[in-house]
Amino acid sequence: MLKKNVRAIIISSLIILLPLLAGLILWRRLPEQLPMHWNAAGEIDGWGSRAAVVFGESLGLLAIHWLCIAVCFADPRNKGQSGKALGLVLWICPALAVLVGAVTYLTALGLQPFSMDKIMLIFMGLLFIVIGNYLPKCRRNYTIGIKVPWALDNEENWNATHRFAGKLWVISGAVIVVLTFLPWAEAAFWVNIAIILIAAVASGLYSFFYYKKQQREGRW
Repeated sequence: MLKKNVRAIIISSLIILLPLLAGLILWRRLPEQLPMHWNAAGEIDGWGSRAAVVFGESLGLLAIHWLCIAVCFADPRNKGQSGKALGLVLWICPALAVLVGAVTYLTALGLQPFSMDKIMLIFMGLLFIVIGNYLPKCRRNYTIGIKVPWALDNEENWNATHRFAGKLWVISGAVIVVLTFLPWAEAAFWVNIAIILIAAVASGLYSFFYYKKQQREGRW
């Protein structure tokens, strides 16, 4: 499976390094201190040296990317996994790297058009919508999807859980995007975090109650 995805791994890794290349090109225009962290209100509350940000962010995300790939591809149940489901693992870090790199440099150069909290929440909402669309296509495995024991032990439960979770996550993602534009920045952040937690917990509970239903009907 790894050999079939070598090209995608190489391309996705190179995309993660694009912000590093951009940082080198912009090196002389960038200030000595660059933003590294934003709080829930979208305010910068952490700074780092130019070298630490330019090199650290890209190389850190590249390491996380490779770790996710290694864990996912080491899972024996992913040998026949849906290509679309594996695509989520391959392209989340590159998308995040480009987004964070762009926001970091635009902020450092005084060109940022939107606040960081709104940008990240919109990204989170869109990511939930994308994941929700792909969840029903996931086959049973230990690394992708709703990995509660009742779903992992029963294919019918797994499929039912991921159909439910897919719809719920798409709706949750859409709600997050809409709420992001309401005029209560920090509160909106925590409300959206609550939506994410509720969606995750609800998916696990659905699997559990479906398991109980299967037991009552003698299908477990």
